[in-house]
Amino acid sequence: MNKLYQQRFVIRQNLIFLIGLCLTVYFSYHTIQGNRSYLRLMSLNTVISKTQNEYDALRAEREAIEEKVVMMRPGSINRDLLEERARLVLGYRHPDEKTIVAN
Repeated sequence: MNKLYQQRFVIRQNLIFLIGLCLTVYFSYHTIQGNRSYLRLMSLNTVISKTQNEYDALRAEREAIEEKVVMMRPGSINRDLLEERARLVLGYRHPDEKTIVAN
């Protein structure tokens, strides 16, 4: 009878160990691979970094365009910019100017 109790005790100890081992393996796997894993976090950080760089470039471009728009408002016209835009849009040039076309 004593051996039977010892066997049950050993089985219970091993069962708890196996359950703990299975849970550890399960959570370790999902920590590394999965939708909310460390690898996914790294890839999302890379995407965020690239998108932030694109955003900064577009923001700088927009600020440059907004500066040109401010210079062309009626209250503060920049004559050089206005002349440049008129020549570009209308195709005007001085008779003594030479046009260089770059490909």
